Amino acid sequence: MRKIVFYCQHVLGIGHLVRSTEIIRALAGRFSVCLVSGGADVDGFQYPAGVEVVKLPALQTDADFAELQTCSGDDLEQVKEARKSLLLSVLRDCEPDAFIVELFPFGRKRFGFELLPALDYLKNSGGDTKVICSLRDILVSKQDQGQHEERVCRVVNRYFDLVLVHGDPRFQKLDETFSRVADLQCPVEYTGYVVQRNTTTVAPAHPPDHPFIVVSIGSGRYRSGHQLIESIIEAAAILQREIPHRILIFGGPFMPEDTYARLAQLAQRQPNICFERYSADLLSLMEAAALSVSMGGYNTLMNVLTTGVKAVVFPYTTNGDQEQNMRAEKLEQLGLLDVLHPEDLNARALAEKILRALDRTPARFSFAFDGAEQTAQLLEAVLPQNQPATVAP
Repeated sequence: MRKIVFYCQHVLGIGHLVRSTEIIRALAGRFSVCLVSGGADVDGFQYPAGVEVVKLPALQTDADFAELQTCSGDDLEQVKEARKSLLLSVLRDCEPDAFIVELFPFGRKRFGFELLPALDYLKNSGGDTKVICSLRDILVSKQDQGQHEERVCRVVNRYFDLVLVHGDPRFQKLDETFSRVADLQCPVEYTGYVVQRNTTTVAPAHPPDHPFIVVSIGSGRYRSGHQLIESIIEAAAILQREIPHRILIFGGPFMPEDTYARLAQLAQRQPNICFERYSADLLSLMEAAALSVSMGGYNTLMNVLTTGVKAVVFPYTTNGDQEQNMRAEKLEQLGLLDVLHPEDLNARALAEKILRALDRTPARFSFAFDGAEQTAQLLEAVLPQNQPATVAP
């Protein structure tokens, strides 16, 4: 069976890991897949059956994306050296038909310490491993955008055989956030959006005995997500007087303990709120919810679109990052959701926004949601079938 090594590094949230896992789920029936994961463990996270998972010593960034940190407290340089050696070992032992790298070199520049040696090894090993970039639809702009794009083109053109963009070009094209697509010398293929499929056969932990609103902020490490939850708690008293809905709030697996404890204490004062750390069954809850209130990450908005739930979205815009805002505003223009702005994060304004959203009927727009399956089909076409050995007569 043809072999794939899939490298994924999540540093602050878990969106990259979630999307990569859905792609791997589609690949696993056709290929032997090894996932190399470099981020912090997520309690309760389920990897696809039959997939080998190699966990590099975990690295993350601080809440401002300013610097790399070890998750173990060990010396950073020693951890980086150990990661580089382990990644090279995986590639040597596996001899993959394809090495898929999530985001790099369009992002994750700080992980060049391990990825560039890995790419050099594959280029110089004499093998025929295809090197493929797995990329979301919208990229984060850089302060040195011109130099960044020049560097990306140089790395892609030296090492990569294919770029897969997990988006729908009818909605968002890569050249809207990366101007030098035409300078990339390998094919660039759109797969459609990668979405989570609800494979749960067990009823949700919170059965919808009465209407409810589900609030989620991804991993829980974003400070703007903490602000959103605090504002929801403040608005809960107003909402309780207006609607019968309960509010299910999930703080996220990486929310700092002190922040979680503070918000949990505030939530206890509101009888219409249930506040928990994490749900592995968020998709089922969104399917049953009257409204979703969330941040604007790729996976969360794909869940909003595939479930059809009414939605209010507060995009992450810290440090000038416009990726979530760009996607959310485009969807708002299509009538598919409502966008929250920082000035909306007071109890009265937020409550009114939620009440209006509950009364609204979302518009419809046809997106390509088969990104994982299309990725698998594209790789089947790119990677030659292993030929059985022939025995000389």
